[in-house]
Amino acid sequence: ASAVTPAARVAAAITILDEIVAGHPAERCLTAWARASRFAGSRDRAAVRDLVFDALRRRRSALWRSGQETETGRALVTGLLADLSERDALFDGSAHGPSPLSAAEAHALRPLEGAPRPVRLDVPDFLEEELERSLEGALEPALEVLRSRAEVHLRVNTLKATREAAVAALVEDEIEVEALPGPTALRVTRNPRRVAASRAYRDGLVELQDAASQAAAAAAAVVPGMTVLDLCAGGGGKTLALGAAMAAKGRLYAYDLYPARMKSLPERARRAGVSVSILDRRELPRVLGSCDVVFVDAPCSGSGAWRRSPDAKWRLTPDSLATLVAVQKRLAAEALGYLRPGGHAVYATCSLLSAENADVLADLQTRAEGVAVSGETRLLPSSDQDGFFFATLKQM
Repeated sequence: ASAVTPAARVAAAITILDEIVAGHPAERCLTAWARASRFAGSRDRAAVRDLVFDALRRRRSALWRSGQETETGRALVTGLLADLSERDALFDGSAHGPSPLSAAEAHALRPLEGAPRPVRLDVPDFLEEELERSLEGALEPALEVLRSRAEVHLRVNTLKATREAAVAALVEDEIEVEALPGPTALRVTRNPRRVAASRAYRDGLVELQDAASQAAAAAAAVVPGMTVLDLCAGGGGKTLALGAAMAAKGRLYAYDLYPARMKSLPERARRAGVSVSILDRRELPRVLGSCDVVFVDAPCSGSGAWRRSPDAKWRLTPDSLATLVAVQKRLAAEALGYLRPGGHAVYATCSLLSAENADVLADLQTRAEGVAVSGETRLLPSSDQDGFFFATLKQM
């Protein structure tokens, strides 16, 4: 049985959101609360996390709904739960719950209708024009998707299992899935929180990976025997997808400007049965001019995946976006230098913004002679995938 009442979970979320509003990273605040709250069980931690992330996804609309001028954790949760029939039971004034809504708080509650569009869609004001330019008629549906929780998607590791075998292994742990478009993508429909402890995951039959990320890695069109470089490897999810497509034959290299991001990659690769050489900054030049494929999953705003990392949306500023675009332009150009004659690069972002996608490639073609761009693909966020962009680059 849970040691924490629903009202106490709400109070915990309010406390955590106060810290996030003060400028602290969401994940760090959640981790600190969990460590300090040993009495909270796994279901309690999951419920508090869901509340916090729901409030962050709808940060502007929740504050608007609350009717409060000052952003606080209490205002965000009040606005988030404004339409919930059991709202008053959650603000119950119990020993570990939040105090009941005052008459002034209850009177201030208001509907979302009439709010400015960036408030209704939960985006920063400065991005409205760029989002309109990038998405046009798809703007409101795409952003509406990002206001809700993401589903859990898995990639079947074809080095270890067929899709049928992976599904059967998941069922052993009462995890139910359904197939998504693409040969390796699954959507978890029951018990998603059990995946990380399941035999299918421990034995490397499946990896947690959104279907759009899988599509981007597949666009690299790698085959066994190639020499492949993942230039922005991060945690290594796409590195492992590339390794599986290579059938563990060939040379696979991983690099990231921030090596700490790759800390878990060796263990993940071992579990997946993928052989990967992790390069540091001194070693990277030795693969110049030698790669069949270079994959560039460039650092970006993450706007296509804001429902997974909603606090990233609110940390973005005009200056930080400009910095990201400058890095993207540099990486797209650098990637070509690692290709052997006849090789190709894939430029990808989990962004919806043309400034980070088509504009970057247009700039590259202006600055570098003989660059051909093909296969430009934009995936909009939906229940089947995150938002993503990818395209193939060749030096002619």
